Amino acid sequence: MSKPVKLGMLLTAAYGKLVDVDSDKSGFDQVKEVMQTFIRLVKAYINGNYRDVSKKSMLVGVAVLLYLVTPLDVIPDFIPVIGFLDDISLMAWFIDSFQKEITNFKAWESNKNFEPTIGTL
Repeated sequence: MSKPVKLGMLLTAAYGKLVDVDSDKSGFDQVKEVMQTFIRLVKAYINGNYRDVSKKSMLVGVAVLLYLVTPLDVIPDFIPVIGFLDDISLMAWFIDSFQKEITNFKAWESNKNFEPTIGTL
């Protein structure tokens, strides 16, 4: 808090890991899309439709989701700016760490939804 420049640099670095700055989508929309994809991944895992992810990754991912939605925080959200720093940092780590899993799942979803007809083979 006493060094706003360093705090600003930290927030900028976290934002850079959260989003693709070259995308035409807003940062919020990008993060929302990743989280929604992960939720679909969890549902497909629970249903037994998708198992190409380790149990450890699933547990860590679900733990991140639970942390983000629970009112308990390491740094309470009502504290201006730094209140969301733990959430942003955790989301940045999650997106960076789980990008391969998310990409693999999206490819699986695309292939699953593509059902060739007799004329397309």
